Amino acid sequence: MQKTDRLQLPNVTLVAMTSVKVYETVEAMKYSMRGIDFGDAVLICHYKPFYLPKEIRYDHTSKLRTIDDFNYKMLYELGDHIHTDFACIVHYDGFIVHPECFRQEFLDYDYIGAPWPDPHDDFTYRDINGTLRRVGNSVGFRSKKIIDFPREAGLPFEDDHGYFHEDGFLCVKNRHLVEEAGMKIAPLEVAKYFSHETMIPEIEGITPFAFHKWAGTNSEYPRFENPYPFRRTARILNRIDNKLHSKEKNRR
Repeated sequence: MQKTDRLQLPNVTLVAMTSVKVYETVEAMKYSMRGIDFGDAVLICHYKPFYLPKEIRYDHTSKLRTIDDFNYKMLYELGDHIHTDFACIVHYDGFIVHPECFRQEFLDYDYIGAPWPDPHDDFTYRDINGTLRRVGNSVGFRSKKIIDFPREAGLPFEDDHGYFHEDGFLCVKNRHLVEEAGMKIAPLEVAKYFSHETMIPEIEGITPFAFHKWAGTNSEYPRFENPYPFRRTARILNRIDNKLHSKEKNRR
């Protein structure tokens, strides 16, 4: 594909933050860059993998030991790593699969991700006013403004019905504050074209720009596997990565 045929997103950073399945995450980032020229691309991790391509820069973070570590850092530290107007967040199990399905209107919003299903209770996906909110998901586009908002606004890291999901934190629990600050979260009518996670009726027949999880029609998308599955090889690679990380740490 020639450069003139590639999607140009100079104001968007492709980003992934992880301490698990690092190889698979890097492959997902590389796959997401097919046919797209991003303004920046960054892997945020506790070490720099030796297989990281030069097109993706490395930024350090302490090791994410729990899912709540991830949620916290996505809310309060992600902005330190983003230097463009928007970020596209991907994971090892959710990334861009159809760059040709990009819509310019995606960038009209401060947050866009895959639609959620109708809940089977009276509290899931409901904001402070009890209104059902069906768009969130960690894989998606976010503006720098909404990325920086939790820290700048001093929002406390509080759970919602026992969970600290960072997408629900912004799109449901604190949505009223996000909207009061002038930011917009995409409606389902737009989000259904961006990404798919749960196989809900609203997405039937639609080819998405991105996906998250391999359910239903998403099962056709690639699953990347670490080519070094055996323990002995993995230990050798970990020692290499740790040595490289130590050298970098000493240089800082």
